[in-house]
Amino acid sequence: MRLNTLKPAAGSRRPRLRVGRGASAGQGKTCGRGVKGQRARKGGYHKVGFEGGQMPIQRRMPKVGFRSHMAKTRAEVRLSELAKVTETVVDLEALKKAGVIPMEAERAKVVLSGEIKKAVTLKGVAATKGARAAIESAGGKIEE
Repeated sequence: MRLNTLKPAAGSRRPRLRVGRGASAGQGKTCGRGVKGQRARKGGYHKVGFEGGQMPIQRRMPKVGFRSHMAKTRAEVRLSELAKVTETVVDLEALKKAGVIPMEAERAKVVLSGEIKKAVTLKGVAATKGARAAIESAGGKIEE
């Protein structure tokens, strides 16, 4: 192999389209620009999404959706996820260390999902009514 003999693979590069070279060339007369109008002209410029003065689609459609900034600081913990925590006293730091909740979480709440077998003490973590009952029936307790 020599550097001066290197070529792209056959069929990987299409030949340049030569516009305005007669009807037989396939792109004669209007050169693929259609008939009249701003887009047919040399230097015809319009912004992305511009529809010729008509109200653009992105402005005709209704605004939808909302992303809460508070959601980043709140976390939900399942009962079954409490098993991942090695310590008996479960607080925010213990949950973060175990990788159960994200590091930017400021508050957490235990919800009734799955089951808990070991006795744990919740400290500074909220719990739903059902989760509270399940923790207490497993021999754990909740401190405010």
